Amino acid sequence: MAQIRLDKFISERTEYSRSQIKELAAKGRITVDGVTAKRSDVKIDGDTAVVSVCGQELKSSRYRYILLNKPQGYVCSTDDKDGETVIKLIPPEMRTKGMFPAGRLDKDSTGALLITDDGELAHQILSPRRKITKIYIVKLARPFENNYINKFAEGIKLADGETCLPARVKSAENSDKLAMIQICEGKYHQVKRMFAAVGNHVERLARVSLGALILPEKLAIGECMELLHKDVENLFKPQDFDLFYSQFFPVFSANLINNDL
Repeated sequence: MAQIRLDKFISERTEYSRSQIKELAAKGRITVDGVTAKRSDVKIDGDTAVVSVCGQELKSSRYRYILLNKPQGYVCSTDDKDGETVIKLIPPEMRTKGMFPAGRLDKDSTGALLITDDGELAHQILSPRRKITKIYIVKLARPFENNYINKFAEGIKLADGETCLPARVKSAENSDKLAMIQICEGKYHQVKRMFAAVGNHVERLARVSLGALILPEKLAIGECMELLHKDVENLFKPQDFDLFYSQFFPVFSANLINNDL
């Protein structure tokens, strides 16, 4: 990265405005390589400089990637006209201007949700051509039927006539109303509509995997974590459904409890 003004570097990585950054510098709340920066218009090396604001060290990367374990009752939007947004769950020190949910979960659904300010990456994730797999755990109103497996594999036809791409689905070994489904699309209310098409109803839904990025068992509902570069790369790697299924239920028992499934 070429030389960059300190205020520009900070504004790209936080929610602070240029004027607020100027005030913080004047108050001695900004340091560069451990030295207090009294002016915000100085030039720094964006690749090597260690910048801290109010004691919080900023990442050198231009973009931030946050994995949130979304709780019920929050909308996947930056506009709060429909209710509280998932952005409010991100601690202030982890937020940046322009941060938004890359993808969506219904207001009453829970689980893995990526929040970022990287528009290009979000575009790649949402692109139908990428066919990024997503795995969900669902709690059904009625017992799982074995014929769902073939019907989902053939491509479920929804009530409006639209046909879904082939999907994988299995029932949990210890519960006939608990199932795991893997899809590679993102149609509106897709999982719920797919089960409705076979005469069942989804009572609860939790997303546990985006590509090969797995929702950590210890990440509680409403909590979030910053992703490393290798974690972001996992978004574009395929997830082996059969292997994940065989490992998930015994390992993620706490996750199921947290999601009240």
